[in-house]
Amino acid sequence: MTTAESNTIIGVGVDRVDGPRKVTGAAPYPSDFSYDGLAHAVLVQSTIAAGTISRIETEDSEAAPGVLTVVTHDNSPALADGPITPLGPSPPTPFRDNRILHHGQHVAIVVAQTQEQATAAARSVRIEYQQSTPILGIENPDAAVLRNPWGLELHRGDAEAALASAEVVYDETFATAAETNNPMGLFATVACWEKNRLTVHDCTQWPVMVRQTLAAVFDLPESDVRVLVPYLGGGFGAGLRAWPHVILAALAARLVDRPVKVVLTRPQMFTSIGHRAQSRQRVRLGSTKDGRLVAIDHEGTSTLGVEDFNIDPITMTTGSAYACPNVATHDRLVRLNIASPGAMRGPGKVEGNFAIESALDELSYELGVDPIELRLRNYAEVHPQSGLPWSSNALRDCYRVGAERFDWRRRDPAVGSMREGHWLVGYGAAGVTFGSYQAPCQARITVERNGTALVRSAATDIGTGTYTIATQLTAELLGLEIGQVKIEIGDSDLPPAPQSGGSGLAMSHSAAIHDAAGNLVRAFLDLVADDENSPLRGNAPSDVGCAAGRVHLLEDPAAGESYTEILARHALNEITADGRADLETGRGDSATSAFAAHFVEVRIDKDLGLLRIARVVSTIDAGRVLNEKTARSQIIGGVVMGIGMATLEETIFESATGRIANATFGDYLIPVNADVPDIDVIFVGGPDSFSPVGIKGLGEIGVVGVAAAVANAVYHATGRRFRSLPITVDQLL
Repeated sequence: MTTAESNTIIGVGVDRVDGPRKVTGAAPYPSDFSYDGLAHAVLVQSTIAAGTISRIETEDSEAAPGVLTVVTHDNSPALADGPITPLGPSPPTPFRDNRILHHGQHVAIVVAQTQEQATAAARSVRIEYQQSTPILGIENPDAAVLRNPWGLELHRGDAEAALASAEVVYDETFATAAETNNPMGLFATVACWEKNRLTVHDCTQWPVMVRQTLAAVFDLPESDVRVLVPYLGGGFGAGLRAWPHVILAALAARLVDRPVKVVLTRPQMFTSIGHRAQSRQRVRLGSTKDGRLVAIDHEGTSTLGVEDFNIDPITMTTGSAYACPNVATHDRLVRLNIASPGAMRGPGKVEGNFAIESALDELSYELGVDPIELRLRNYAEVHPQSGLPWSSNALRDCYRVGAERFDWRRRDPAVGSMREGHWLVGYGAAGVTFGSYQAPCQARITVERNGTALVRSAATDIGTGTYTIATQLTAELLGLEIGQVKIEIGDSDLPPAPQSGGSGLAMSHSAAIHDAAGNLVRAFLDLVADDENSPLRGNAPSDVGCAAGRVHLLEDPAAGESYTEILARHALNEITADGRADLETGRGDSATSAFAAHFVEVRIDKDLGLLRIARVVSTIDAGRVLNEKTARSQIIGGVVMGIGMATLEETIFESATGRIANATFGDYLIPVNADVPDIDVIFVGGPDSFSPVGIKGLGEIGVVGVAAAVANAVYHATGRRFRSLPITVDQLL
């Protein structure tokens, strides 16, 4: 069977197949689902960050109009802990006891006939606390510290000895603020019990994991839990855990014996579904005078909830980004009375890249070497840690093509030398080495007698285009038109799929579809193996190709027959085949990674301190691009998030109370149209040998590196080095 090598559909900028449903309002999001007798629930949250509940009064709330029940730790049935998932332990189960671990912790859930009745009744819940002093602040000496919590520290060579003998030594610290994911759609859960079978509509990026969690918490077989999310209004990593409100929705539905809907408010989104952890980092570099790295020592510290465990190591890609013989990385977590951090697009890698790429930029000025040239002098010809060749690596092309498109040669190396009127102009760049992975995934393809194909998998589309690229790939592999393929995803009852996160779903899902398509063609050939009426009789998959809704001989394309002809002749309505992608982090003979380079021009009003991003050029090596339009959209969205990280976004925890002081869109600053310039995205490189489809994943390389490129451009414009994000007007004045 021919593969996607000679494609006619893959790569083309096909419009989103789900676009019409979205723009007409027909796409069902979790909050859109309803049931007869649906009740509504509202969460009550703690107003302190540490201590215990000494008394909770619910009588007035229970007596309020329409109220069905009020659940607290006092009357909640015991719930089991959630499971250990591939991304780490589940968040702490709600209502375990009377302890308060962070401001905004769920302490009660009020269920009523209507949303308005539940909201009003929730205000009547009265809580008395025995307050204790919260542990807050990443530098707090009283905080518990977990060192090397993941066992992922890297030691290559002898970094300390190399630093001691290096001709040039760099040693600085960096800081990044906490950020909150803030998808536009409020997270919602609708739970319905039918006897002991639980159906949940949830804003998740991983239906199979939510099913696993709910089954464990409520002591059910997984087959009795179904999780649905056909559409998600954004997640950015917030949907990668089964958060306590999901469990409480299911608990409330069981207690009132009615379907229950919970919709978080915007302030609750800040405390209920994670955030990017705050970080502190120390970077030490050792170099020769001509810019060859001899040592890298990278220490990362990030924040964590008091009793949670989130896996986002800051230094994970440091050892693979550049050719350096001596590397040491160290990660630690500081436990604080804050809402649990979670994944946010490019978790850990965004923070770590900011420090490393800023440090390299500083080193380039100290050495008098062009920032791009310094990176090229330390380009990793092979994977630095394993010594394996790259399955593909177009990072050099990212720098070369990006510099040409950006016109980097116009950059005057002298700091503060470029001006346009009263604006100071700066150029900055950063490189990205991200890593790739393929997780276990399954897909099922059915070809029906009318010639259409149905693809089913528990994967999700979080706005990145899963529906569309799965349609394109299936159409290409089976020789069908786009309109002949239907995709069913976002249902945990379908063949299992991994999370839509870590830039790995497209690789995993596509590999499973590729396998299923091959097995499907093989099934058709098996069906006609002894069929004297078939020109395909006796042929193997390697002998045939697929086009125009038919299977044909490669040596004689006119010899073949359509799927509909084969099914009709054998009196079958359909043929189904399953496919799978296995867990592979490397094939043993090569290492795989996605790569990128970001180029940024900033303009700064020297009198007012205004910072404007004038233009961005992003060059991306993500292997084969399945859909240029959706791929470009992902990179643009990532760059916008990087601009927010660099210049605007900061989740502010009050130092005394632990309350988030800016938990609304009126106070938490996010880039808007006026903050975003033209973003030029260029794809370089070609198909990667790691994936049967040739892809490497690109969901996060759009955001990683942008903050460093902005900070580097600000330094070039002003001569002021900002090692703490965000870079704000008051700092620039």
